[in-house]
Amino acid sequence: MSSAMARVFPLMELLRPRQWIKNAFVLVGLVFGHAWRDPAMVTAVILATIGFCLASGAVYAFNDARDAERDREHPDKRERPVARGAVSPGEALLLSAVTATASLVLAAWTGWRAAAIVAAYLGLSAAYTVWLKHIPVLDVAAIAAGFMLRLLAGTLGVGIEPSNWLLACGFLLTLFLGFAKRRAEIGRLEEDAGRHRAVLADYSTGFLDKAITLCAVGMVAAYAWYTLAAETALLHGTGSFALTLPWVLLGTARYLYRLRLRGGGGDPAEELLRDPLLAAAVAGWAATVLWLIG
Repeated sequence: MSSAMARVFPLMELLRPRQWIKNAFVLVGLVFGHAWRDPAMVTAVILATIGFCLASGAVYAFNDARDAERDREHPDKRERPVARGAVSPGEALLLSAVTATASLVLAAWTGWRAAAIVAAYLGLSAAYTVWLKHIPVLDVAAIAAGFMLRLLAGTLGVGIEPSNWLLACGFLLTLFLGFAKRRAEIGRLEEDAGRHRAVLADYSTGFLDKAITLCAVGMVAAYAWYTLAAETALLHGTGSFALTLPWVLLGTARYLYRLRLRGGGGDPAEELLRDPLLAAAVAGWAATVLWLIG
């Protein structure tokens, strides 16, 4: 491998492209807003999605530059580029700045609303890294808010009216995943949890289990109500949207199984790649949605 390639690979790794699957949230409004038949709208949403991929990469680089010392003591994070010495903290901060700027420029091509939403995401993420991640519950709410901004970028940011149902279900889903992540971290790190992530010292497994259950029940109930609502049938031209509900139940139950019995749940993107049944539930839901409204 050439020296140039040896330098490029750690920098790309720093942006964590495997995590960019989370930015599929930007695309949801395109489908549920029935805007996929408009080529200009499709182009705008794709640009917004790429912008969020770059923005999230910038956030990862910024986090790794700040947390390198602590990451070196973590059983998994010590293999990150800055923690292992493949990239210096200064290089990571420079890459973060360049990538963040590129994300804003790309979003601006879509429109000022999309650019403003990406800017808000970058600001929220910086606040999370510096401050919010140390405050119990607010740390998870900040993560969920980041996903809400993704949904808004693919709706309000490109001129699609966001659905209150979509926002409610999305917020409950991301709260569920956020609390599950904290539960998985405590299970993985045990007595060292607070040393690796300070906020974990303020959580208990009992509280997190209750929060996870609350969010899971709320999410499934809200989605079930959405599938049965008369306005949903009117919007999508079908009264059979409840056919998507079993996939949601399967995916939720499988994620809880991975969390409580298989030591998973720490990273939704990784869980999708590792668990074929969970991936099948997500794919089945997506295919059923497209079949019903397409």
